[in-house]
Order: sequence, then C-alpha cells, then structure tokens
Amino acid sequence: MFSDFFHSGWTTGSATAAALGLTLAALLVLWLLASLSGAVRYIPNDRVGVVEKLWSGSGSVKLGLLALNGEAGFQPELRRGGFHFFTPLQYRVHICPMVSVTQGKIGYVFARDGVDLPAGQTLADNATVSNFLDVRTFLAGGGQKGPQRKILREGTHIINPALFVVMTEEATYSMTMDATEREYYQKMRELLDQRRGFSPLVIKGTEDSHASDLLAVVTVQDGPALPRDELLAPDVGDLHNSFQEPERFLKAGGKRGRQERVLVEGTYYINRLFATVELINKTVIPVGFVGVVVSYTGRKGNDVSGAEYSHGELVETGCRGVWRDPLMPGKYAFNTYAGKIELVPTTNFVLMWQSGASGSNFDSNLREITLITKDAFEPLLPLSVVVHIDYRKAPMVVQRFGNVKQLVEQTLDPMVSSYFKNVSQTRTFIELIQSRSELQAGASVDMRGRFQAYSLEFQEVLIGTPKPQPGDNRIENIMSQLRDRQIAREQVETFAQKQIAADKQRELNEAEKRAEKQAELTSSLVDISIKDNNGAALVKAAERRRQEMESLAQGEKFRQENEGAGRASAIKAVGEAEAAAIKAKSDALEGEGADKQLMQTVMLRLAEAFETARVPLVPQIQVGGSSGDGGGNAFGTLLSLMNSLKAAELARLGTSGTRPSA
Repeated sequence: MFSDFFHSGWTTGSATAAALGLTLAALLVLWLLASLSGAVRYIPNDRVGVVEKLWSGSGSVKLGLLALNGEAGFQPELRRGGFHFFTPLQYRVHICPMVSVTQGKIGYVFARDGVDLPAGQTLADNATVSNFLDVRTFLAGGGQKGPQRKILREGTHIINPALFVVMTEEATYSMTMDATEREYYQKMRELLDQRRGFSPLVIKGTEDSHASDLLAVVTVQDGPALPRDELLAPDVGDLHNSFQEPERFLKAGGKRGRQERVLVEGTYYINRLFATVELINKTVIPVGFVGVVVSYTGRKGNDVSGAEYSHGELVETGCRGVWRDPLMPGKYAFNTYAGKIELVPTTNFVLMWQSGASGSNFDSNLREITLITKDAFEPLLPLSVVVHIDYRKAPMVVQRFGNVKQLVEQTLDPMVSSYFKNVSQTRTFIELIQSRSELQAGASVDMRGRFQAYSLEFQEVLIGTPKPQPGDNRIENIMSQLRDRQIAREQVETFAQKQIAADKQRELNEAEKRAEKQAELTSSLVDISIKDNNGAALVKAAERRRQEMESLAQGEKFRQENEGAGRASAIKAVGEAEAAAIKAKSDALEGEGADKQLMQTVMLRLAEAFETARVPLVPQIQVGGSSGDGGGNAFGTLLSLMNSLKAAELARLGTSGTRPSA
C-alpha cells in the first residue's frame, strides 16, 4: 500500500515538474523572441530610450534626420524608465544616459538637424524656439542646426541625443557619431576649454588688491557687424542681463565685436561661443593726479576749448576726442579699448636735469646741461625745476602735447637748456659759481612767463654746482685754487677765534680760581672794608688834630707876631743906635781895627737873632747847594761873608805890602 502511494505521488510530482519546466521554457522562448523582435524593452529609470523605427508603411525620412511623420528612422519622442512594448521586428530602442550638468557649470547644445544657419550668423537663433525637450516642436518651429545660443544650467535634462549633442565639462552626450563628427566636437571642446566656457565668469575681490581691481571686456561673436569707422559696439543698455541673454541683446540692437560696456564684480553665465571675455585692470587715478580721457568712440562733439585755444578740440564727456572734464582721483571701470586715460599730476613735481637721478616719472631722459662760459670753459650744470599743472588745464596740456613726458622732453628740456646756455655765455666760470644765487633768482623770474605760455605754473628753479666734463681737469684746478683761498681765509678766522677762545679760557680759569678762593676773597674784602673804616676814622681824628693844631699855631703866630713886632722895634732902635755907634767907631777906627770891630758886631747881632727866633744853626734838611761851600743856610752865609772880608783884607795887605798877622 505504501509502495502504491509512493508510486502515485512520484507520478504526480513528475508531471508537475514537467509542466513547470515546459512553462519556463515557453517563457524563455517568448522572451527571446520578444527581445530579438524588439516587441518588449526595459529602460532603467536613470536612462532614456531613443526609438528607432526600422520599417514603416510611410517609407523612410526624405528630409532631415528625425522622422516626424511616422517614417522609418529616429523618432522624436523619447521613452522613459520601465517596460515598453513595440510591434515585433519594427522598432529598435537605444538606451542613453540623461544629460547632467554639474552645479555651477554650463552645458552647450548642438543641434544635428534643423534649418541651416544664414550667412553671417554664428549661432542658432533661439528667439522663437528654445525648448530642447520637445524635439517635434523645435524642428517644426524652425529651429536651426548648429551650436545654440541658449545654454543649459545645472541639473538633469531629458534631451533627445539623436537630435542634440550636449557637451558638458565631464562628458559629451550624443548618439553614435562618425569620425568627422567626433573630430568636429573634439575641436569645439578644446575651444570651450580654452575659453573656460564650462564655468561661469566670476569677478570677485580677493585678498590680493590687484585681483580685486579687475573688470571684464566682452567681445560678442554673433550679430550684425559694426559700421565703418566704429571700433567698439555701443552700449545698448542692460536688457540683455549683462550679455547672459543673447536674444535680448540682439533684439536691443547689439552688434558683434568688442563692446563698450564692461562687466564688474559678479557671476555671469555667458555662452562663450556667443561672447568671449577678457579680464583687465580697473583704472586707478591716485591722489595728486587727474585723468584726462582720450576717447576713441562716441558721437562727434562740439569744440568747447574756446576761440583763443588753437591747439586742438576739447569735447564733452561721452564724445570722441579729449574730454574737457578730467576724472578726479578714484577707481574707474574704464574700458581701455574705448580710450586711454593720461595721468596728469596736480601736485608739484620736480624735473631733474641730472644723470642717474630722477625727481618724477617724467625726467628719466634728462641730463645735465652743457654750458660754454665767457672764458671758454664747458661745465655741466645740474639743476631742478619745480612745476605745477592746474587740474583744470590738464586737458589742454594733453591735447597740446599728448602727455606730460612728451611735454618735458620735447618742449621744457630745449627751452630750459637754451636759457641757461645763453646766460652762461655772459659770465666767466668763477662768476657763474659765485653768482649762482643771482642766476637762480633771475631764472625764476624769466621762466615763469615762458611756462605760462604752455599752461604750466612755474614754481622754482634750483641750480646745482657746475661740474667738469669727463677728462677735463681745468675746472678742477680753478676749484682747487678757490678752495685754497677759502681755506686760508678760514684759517685766519680760525686763529682769531682760537685767540678769543684762549682769552675766554683764561677768563674762565680766573673765574674758576676766583670761585675756589671766594671764601678767602670775601674774608679779605671784609678785612679791607674794616681797615678802610679804621683808616677813615684815623683820618677823621688826624683831621681834627690838624685843625686843632692849626688853631693853636694861628694863636701862637699871632702872639709871636706881636712879640716879634715889639722886639723888632726894640732891636731896630738898638741896631740903629749901635749902627750909629759902629759908624762912629768906624770913622774913628780906620783900617784893620775898623773891620774887625765891624765883624764882631755883626756876629754878635746874628747870634742874638738866632737865639731869639729859635732857629738851629745847622738845619735838619739841606736843599740845594754843594757840600763844599756851605751855602743854603745862615751859617754858610756867615762863613761866606767872613771869607769875603778875609779876602778883601788880604788884597789890601798885598797892595800895601804889609803881611797880616796870624
């Protein structure tokens, strides 16, 4: 029984397995038939399917690349992810990746079919047809083949690769291409890489100050050409969103070529096949300068320089030519292809006529002026001139001379050199050196008017020391002689100053010594004062004693005079009596006896007189006279008298022959 059951079960299982196997085999065959016939096709969700119709009752495509009317060929509609059922052996599905543009990048679209581009047009017009997702609408609406003006921004785009080739930085999305197409798109990729076309234009400030001073000059590669004599395309406003919408740019009247309008800091998604960009520096006008604009573009303006100015025209801002109003110090987004800005200094600047030295950026080619003096010397004269330009006259200077450097080299250099050459011919070399101050003052007056004629303000001229030319020793010899003279003068002055210094040093030493002995000096001065006071007191006392003695002397004199007068009268009377007596005796005693008697009488009277007057016989002080004759006093006089008498007696005796007795 068990065996029967087992046998029956095995028989049933075998039948089921066989049925299942047949079913699977049938399904596999059906799947193979469906796959081979194209009746069923699975498309992943991250892919798209391009349907190619292999045969059709309408025949093949006669015009274009895609079959828009059911013909055999690539169909305009795409298939998305999932299972899709087709008529067997009539369709083929090409599975392709979706177009993906990375964040912050740009994708470029090339149409393989559509209307041919007209002559002069570079990119396909997307003004009426701009939807690349609807192929039927694109082709039916007159979409043009070739590179498109519209670009793709970041994201995933469902685009039929049978019609469009999309090029991103990472890949090129397209159906199979032949060798010619691959070469063409490879060149386009190289061109976009060269122009950095897959990335937006980013102008931003960085830590580098120079990098932050950038702007972009745009050159449009499509659109109507510029008229004759126009260098830059005029600005058509900002309706085109800074060249990011080519169709609006062209609709506003934009022209191909380098644009007058520039781009400043920001991010711009610009089709680099439509417009290229070039980064240039902004124009910075530093403090102390103004910028005179010489515009190459713009409308023709009226001359505003005035009737008296005959060196060219000045025009208003925005016109072609030299602008009347200069740009003040600052930073400007100026398109240097539209014109140039000449910097003109408004502060005082120095022009140096000296080799190897420079006072500004305008005198690099100036050299010393070669002079010829009155005495045929040829020195080199270095000098400096301080110049100022009125900022309101800066456009006139640029209009007349082109720039300040040309003004200096072509006008000021010949004028200044000629002036000093003429002046040097009227002076000798020594006079030229010694009258430098006078020459400098005269040059300041004479050149002021000449500079005004060139719209310049002359400030000052500074004349250096003339120096010899290379190999000329004559000037050095003269300078050596002048130096020797000056050294001699200075030595004389030095000696005089040294003498003064020595005197001062001596005074200083005396003062120092006096200071050291100040205490003693003060003490001695006090002693002197005390002694002076004591002396003055003694003088006063002596003066009083003298006055007292004078009073006593006057009284004594008066007394003596009275007594003397009385005694004199008595003596006179006695004398007269004695004289009479002597005379009588003399008469009576003639000869020797008379003389002796007379001598005795005289001696007696003299003795009485000396006694009465209290006069010493021998004076205490002898004045005059010789030591041998005893003159000068009464005693001498008496001796002289006695000698005279003796001599007379001897003479008398000699005459009479009588010898006197001893």
